[in-house]
Amino acid sequence: MNFSYKQIWLIAYPILISLLMEHMINVTDTAFLGHVGEVELGASALAGVLYMAIYMLGFGFSIGVQILIARKNGERKYGEIGGIFMQGAFFLLALAAVMFFLCDSITTHILSRLISSDQVYAAASSYLEWRRYGLFFSFIAILFRAFYIGITETRTLTLNSIVMVLSNIVFNYILIFGKFGFPALGIAGAAIGSSLAELVSLLFYVAYTWLKVDKKKYALFQQFSFKLSEFKRIWNISCWTMLQSILFPSQWFLFFIAIEHLGERPLAIANIMRSINTCFFMAIFAFSDTTSSMVSNLLGSGKEKSEIWLACKRAIRLTYMIGIPFLLLSALFPTVLLQIYTNSQELVQAALPTMYIMLLGYLLSAPGLVLFNAVSGTGNTSRSMKIMLITISIYVVYVVVMVMYLQVDVAIAWTSEYIYGGMLLLLSYLYLKSGNWNKRI
Repeated sequence: MNFSYKQIWLIAYPILISLLMEHMINVTDTAFLGHVGEVELGASALAGVLYMAIYMLGFGFSIGVQILIARKNGERKYGEIGGIFMQGAFFLLALAAVMFFLCDSITTHILSRLISSDQVYAAASSYLEWRRYGLFFSFIAILFRAFYIGITETRTLTLNSIVMVLSNIVFNYILIFGKFGFPALGIAGAAIGSSLAELVSLLFYVAYTWLKVDKKKYALFQQFSFKLSEFKRIWNISCWTMLQSILFPSQWFLFFIAIEHLGERPLAIANIMRSINTCFFMAIFAFSDTTSSMVSNLLGSGKEKSEIWLACKRAIRLTYMIGIPFLLLSALFPTVLLQIYTNSQELVQAALPTMYIMLLGYLLSAPGLVLFNAVSGTGNTSRSMKIMLITISIYVVYVVVMVMYLQVDVAIAWTSEYIYGGMLLLLSYLYLKSGNWNKRI
């Protein structure tokens, strides 16, 4: 098993397309709500980041499942993959149920204390009330995603994401603005539409897997009992990736809470920047996921460190090749992009400095996130957790000092992303260069 530029691209581009399409859900919500009002726009950012923090619990667990599936795929022990998948499904369904009921407490005890605007709080609470239903669908859908990335058959992700984003656009248009006889639900309509789109996504995965995948080869859907020994093996890897995945959106949540204290206009700018930033970062996320799966597959097939390093370097180069042209276009024509999110020319002009600073952050974040996911792909997820914890700690201190105490402009506050990307790059590089990581799992 080896990974050339072409092979890396063939794995990564379906992930990239799927991530771009799935991000259209956020773009759709943000763009539609931007035409409803600035309060709804800001509230969707806060509630959306909090929902994402909950969602990332399940996503983090699925990363551990993906690492194990990729390792078994590299070892050609295909029959063990189905058991890993089913044990993951049992846990994720239970987790979705727990988090569904905890959402009320989160809204009451966390949002009410963190949000200073009564209007923003009411809108954010309405969003979360309906958005939580999507947890049951999205948690199982990400398990299918882990399966397909782990076995490096990623084309399915593209098909699924197309179905999902088209469903979301239709549902949001109808429910936010009250079309075809439905009432205009505003921000609640955005939440309901996104949850329904996640249900459609899950149904597609189930149907596709049942009809197209060799279920006997992977022993899929054959084990319907919980096995503690198998679950423990998954948990030893996934507990750390879960914690990492909580920390990742938590940094955004803390950032938005800090920005909210600067006013509704800076919060609206930050939300638009988050949406654009995530869109450009899709290339990084795609090649990061690919790198994690590659490293685990290569280790499973007995490859040496030098070959794994070569694959990582190729992934970083491809990340730059894909991302930089779009960054340059955005820097040359920023107002065209910003006008997708708002009709206010005043808001567009106010957002320009932040946008330029945001675009430059790509150069540090690309190698940082790729190498960080390579660390996770080795199976040493406890070490990657330590790297993330150190990085987030420094990031939070920077945000608190710059925003809460110095009250800098939102554009200056965005330089916190340079701290984040730079620390991930440095710490991950040092571990991969010096650590004894090629025998993990």
